[in-house]
Amino acid sequence: MMEMEGRRVRRFGRGRTRSQARSPLPLRITTTNLSNTISCWFCDYKISALNEPLFRFGRRHARSLRVWFSIGTGFSLTALLAVTLILLWELGKALHLFRQKTELENLSTALLFGFSPSSVSGLSISLADAGYLLISTLISVSVHELGHALAAASEGIQMEYIAIFIAVLFPGALVAFNYELLQAFSQFTMLRVYCAGIWHNAVCCAGCGLVLFLLPLILFPFYMHSESPMVLDVSSTSPLFKYLSPGDLIMSLDGVHIHNAEEWMEMTVLIDNVTRQITDHTEYVEGFGAVNGRKGYCVPNFMIEDGQKIQSVDNQSACPNDLTAFVTIPCLDTRMSDSGNSKNGHPKRRQSTHCMNAQDIVKLYKCGDGWTTITNGSSCTCSLDESCLSPLQMPGLSWVEISYLGSFTPECLQLGRNSFSVSKTSDLINSKCVGTFVFVGDVMSMAHSVRLTAYQPRWAFHFGAYLPNVLERILTYTFHVSLTLALLNSLPVYFLDGESLLEVTLCHFTLLSPRKREKVLQVCLLGGTLISILVFMRILFSLFNA
Repeated sequence: MMEMEGRRVRRFGRGRTRSQARSPLPLRITTTNLSNTISCWFCDYKISALNEPLFRFGRRHARSLRVWFSIGTGFSLTALLAVTLILLWELGKALHLFRQKTELENLSTALLFGFSPSSVSGLSISLADAGYLLISTLISVSVHELGHALAAASEGIQMEYIAIFIAVLFPGALVAFNYELLQAFSQFTMLRVYCAGIWHNAVCCAGCGLVLFLLPLILFPFYMHSESPMVLDVSSTSPLFKYLSPGDLIMSLDGVHIHNAEEWMEMTVLIDNVTRQITDHTEYVEGFGAVNGRKGYCVPNFMIEDGQKIQSVDNQSACPNDLTAFVTIPCLDTRMSDSGNSKNGHPKRRQSTHCMNAQDIVKLYKCGDGWTTITNGSSCTCSLDESCLSPLQMPGLSWVEISYLGSFTPECLQLGRNSFSVSKTSDLINSKCVGTFVFVGDVMSMAHSVRLTAYQPRWAFHFGAYLPNVLERILTYTFHVSLTLALLNSLPVYFLDGESLLEVTLCHFTLLSPRKREKVLQVCLLGGTLISILVFMRILFSLFNA
């Protein structure tokens, strides 16, 4: 962000504090270590209590810090060159100098602003997200300004204050110190001070990524990881609201054991794709719907004989009460060869349709070739005294079995630790902690309506269940915000670190005269600022029109 008090002082008149060159009639509230400046367009909050501790630390470890920030100088100059090339690439796309490619466009945008337009399409932010964003911004800005302060202290430059400000509607922060004193040092020393903020933000990103990677190991004494995803929240509008509650463990989807939230989404995508693929080859039963993707259950013949009869209401076939219509399917033959065809060519099946209680049926063994996995390796699992029955519903809807483990009780937690798969013969299924229900509908909207975490607490305490998720969210947000700060401050634009980097770089690596150097600097800054605004406006336009 904006780190140099002296740059503003140099443009608007010499003086020790910025408020002397501010808009008229400022209101100042001053104490020993804190002060405020408030005007119509600007408000800041200055802190000077950290001046001496940071200066002493910087002088005590001056040699190590100089090496540290010298490495940061190389990184920051590389970042400046990279984002400059990206800006030129964006300018070429805007002028239609070469063919646009969506992948490259998203990549360049992500490098410039720390995110991809496709990842924030349909952007919406909750109150919790706003809180995480605020915390991560405070962390990232503090890390940035701490870098400038330590770099200056290691060179013997006394910091005047740290300021947090809002200019119009844009927040920011800066470290103020004596600009004339900094000018007395070598250009490489100035680069170390200017590059320190970008370097610290980059290190912060790496640190957040490393902690996220090691978080399962760090939390291992208190939490299990990637054994079964735990429900953190179920939206009141979710179709699963009546079935799942916070603290429940998702054990399986269609009999496939789920270990974490990623597998939950991968499995739902797979089920959705299978449902879409079979829609064009769906077999219809008059008055009921379609055979569901060859997903069947081995139902004993005596249950079929005792089943409820089909009722006819207003010339429409229907099952009584809360029963579900099932149709007999052959185990291995994917063609349904019963006599009679509908008008659209699909076979009609009236005589083989049965009304059954779905809660009893889902406890039976599976058959058919529509399941993601069959435990015994065969699609025909039914014995001679059983028939393979498949449920009926409207085309395009998925039939999904979801097994879950009840929430925070010692018995249920112990079962969750000891079970790594769901088996029909296991003690887990027979336990009162475990439930299985069937979801019929849009499986993708169902999956997104539940918030899951891969962490399970080793002891039954409610608050601790949310701690890993909170840490993950803070680390993830801090990673993205810190990356965005590092990249934005690498841009060759006015009022950011890139302005100072470009100016010192032109002085250090070129032989231009001061007048020519100033002209080149102004052209580069003006061009970089205009192109950056253009790219930012394109991003906003794509978001609002997504």
